[in-house]
Amino acid sequence: MKSFRPSLAALLLPLALLASACSGASAAGESSNSDGKGSLVLNVGDQKGGAEALLRAAGELDDLPYRVTWSTFTSGPPLLEAVNAKAVDIGSVGNTPPVFAAGAGSKITVVAASHGDPAGEAILVPKDSPLRTARDLKGKKVAVAQGSSAHFQLVAALAKAGLKPSDVRVTLLQPADALAAFTTGKVDAWAVWDPYTSQVLLSGKGRVLTDGRGSVNGLNFQVASPSALADEEKAKAIGDFVERLRRAQDWVYEHPEVWAKAWAKETGLPYEVALAAVKRSNGTRVPVALDEAAIASEQKIADTFAELKLIPGKFRFADYVDTRFNKDLPPSTTAARSYGKAS
Repeated sequence: MKSFRPSLAALLLPLALLASACSGASAAGESSNSDGKGSLVLNVGDQKGGAEALLRAAGELDDLPYRVTWSTFTSGPPLLEAVNAKAVDIGSVGNTPPVFAAGAGSKITVVAASHGDPAGEAILVPKDSPLRTARDLKGKKVAVAQGSSAHFQLVAALAKAGLKPSDVRVTLLQPADALAAFTTGKVDAWAVWDPYTSQVLLSGKGRVLTDGRGSVNGLNFQVASPSALADEEKAKAIGDFVERLRRAQDWVYEHPEVWAKAWAKETGLPYEVALAAVKRSNGTRVPVALDEAAIASEQKIADTFAELKLIPGKFRFADYVDTRFNKDLPPSTTAARSYGKAS
């Protein structure tokens, strides 16, 4: 792959686009059911370059038996706030936002899962940083988005190094602000996920101190509103929507370059960054069952944050799971896909 060295301004712009948020239906979402079939509307929470772009690229928004409206959010936690408020029927998040939402008593239900390579979950440091291991983070300032999958990855990496979160200076920042802090030297490290990881690596401005392999579960979830699931018509639409996402994920693995091109166009990311992120993490996801192993893994995350008093108290993650859409999917421990050395 060619060397890729954008200016700071070029680095900031597409990531700011990725972090942009809006509410209400997108025009693209409104037109996704142009054949006019059915009167049912499924309200879907999304992140820039997420489910809508993926389904459209894979041809899975054709001939929908219902209409979809899309709402875009900066990250998983605010998306789940909308699910709790019944403003959104379903949305995609990482492994940690459901824990924070459930811990706060939000009305959410996890309905589907996928397992991917957690190499994109990384703690980044500047290229010339003297830090070499997670142990070296002691006393250093680390940026992370609260309640994100990167938040648990940071906690897990510190624990493996014999450290507690209190041993570092945690700075809670959303990705766009964290990137600015990282590139200007205001923080010593940044815990984040792809495509931000790939963006920083290809810019030549940072390197991986440690990644999520061996410390996080690599799970992503579809989370629905209990009220939507209680509605027979909406529950059927949710089941169909989940199936379309599963087929689209299979399509991504088989067409990484085509998806990277579409993803880049949607987000403003350079194509090289999008392709690197697809091969490192995004394209490696396998649709898996919401089984006992997945629930136990999430329970560990919940218990960890409860013990750190970052959520109000302990709870049963199983109480926030609905397995009706599992079908004949493989176990949640199924190995992630791989593109070989490219990933």
